[in-house]
Parts: sequence; structure tokens; C-alpha cells
Amino acid sequence: MNVEEIIKTTKKIPLEPRTAIHMELVNNKINEIMTSALKPFEVSMQQFNVLRILRGQKGKPANLSTLNERMVTKMSNTTRLVDKLLAKGFVNRTVCPSNRRKVEIVITDTGLKTLEQMDEALSGVHKVIFKNFDNKELEQLNTLLDKF
Repeated sequence: MNVEEIIKTTKKIPLEPRTAIHMELVNNKINEIMTSALKPFEVSMQQFNVLRILRGQKGKPANLSTLNERMVTKMSNTTRLVDKLLAKGFVNRTVCPSNRRKVEIVITDTGLKTLEQMDEALSGVHKVIFKNFDNKELEQLNTLLDKF
């Protein structure tokens, strides 16, 4: 099914806007599938992203600005995301002893174990999303997307 059929238009859409619409449709579909895979864990894509960032810290604490810088989706409500993860027992938050204005966040063992389960669920989803692509095509697609 092509873009015009999906958005139900009979007009030929010029190449650049057609490409933008196509990318947005693909992005929405990927988000929908991945959000569905994370639903059993009761975390959003943004919360999942925070957990991955914290795992990448390898036990070292991160602050809110570090999380914001590294987020895939830039947002201003990182504090709220951390609060939700804290309530689930996936992260711990402490005040930095050397700078009382700085809050340090680390992933808990529960957060790490749950993140591993999320990774497994998403691995299966990635295989479904990209089933029509071989490795060479995926590398080519990534090269094209890197141009942004």
C-alpha cells in the first residue's frame, strides 16, 4: 500500500512532502508496535529510554540534565518520568552530597531485571518490524537516515 492509498488521496503528492508523510506514518507505526510490546511492563517508550540510559551509566548516577541530553525524544518532563520509575521501584533518586541542588538517579536491580525482559520483548518486535529487510538494506537505510 502506498502513501496516497493510506491517507486516501487521489492527488499525486510531490516527492518531498510525500517522503515526510511516509516517514511520519512509519514512525507512528513503529511507536504503536513498540508501545504495545512495553504495555505489559507498564512503562512508556520514554520511561524505557530513561532505563536504558541509566543502565548505560554502569552503576554511576546520572542527573536530570544527563538524561535529557541522551533521550531519544527530547522532553521537559524528565522529572515526571523519573518519579514514575521511582514509584515502580525501577530507579533510586538521591541528593548529591557535594552539591545539594543536584539530584542523582541510578537504576535498581529490579529495574535492570525488568529492562532485560523489555529488551527481549522488543527484540522480537524489531524482527517483526524489519522482517522485509535484509542486513544490507538495513545498513543502507541507516546510512540514508544518518544524513539527517
